[in-house]
Amino acid sequence: MISVLLVDDAPLLRMGFRMVLEAQPDVEVVGEAGDGAEAVALAAELRPDVVLMDVRMPGVDGIEATARITGAALPSRVLILTTFDLDEYAFAALRVGAAGFLLKNAHPADLIAGIRTVAAGDGVVAPRITRQLIEAFARQEPATGPRADERLERLTDREREVLVEIARGQSNAEIAENLQLSEATVKTHVSRILPKLELRDRVQAVVFAYEVGLVSAGSGGEK
Repeated sequence: MISVLLVDDAPLLRMGFRMVLEAQPDVEVVGEAGDGAEAVALAAELRPDVVLMDVRMPGVDGIEATARITGAALPSRVLILTTFDLDEYAFAALRVGAAGFLLKNAHPADLIAGIRTVAAGDGVVAPRITRQLIEAFARQEPATGPRADERLERLTDREREVLVEIARGQSNAEIAENLQLSEATVKTHVSRILPKLELRDRVQAVVFAYEVGLVSAGSGGEK
């Protein structure tokens, strides 16, 4: 069973999410919180697999709550819920360790798929909306080229190529085709890249690649 903590300051929304999630045979809602402070306390107490986190809440917002949860090294992974597709707050949550984000009006099937993906240890990074958000951020902070970061030196040339492909939002199958590798080889590279860069998942890898200027919005490749 995938245990989920619901965090939203709107009780009716929490009720709706609970109804959708509890209709699934492999998902269990273990708690609800109406603000970020309560979310942090319940995450520490319940240690859910996934925290479904609203961003804009009174008091401790979803960004600060996400930072506290990831900073405490809890096993819980945070999936952000946002109202707007190009929401700078959602991106800020990714920067502090969220595993991905979904729109609040997402189809129930997409919500369930996102929760299962995050619970399995990956990030919700492939949807078009995620690419738009990351590129919007990259345009706000243009990079002139790769910035010094000792972690980049830990990568082999091939791993660096794979990282660029990840940052472009490519799936393992797409990376395999683009670099003429087997999908199994790509998975091996990804499994090595993340610990070398001290990152939790593909979403953080995307953020890292843009922040150090390895790729830029609209460039479609390495700088």
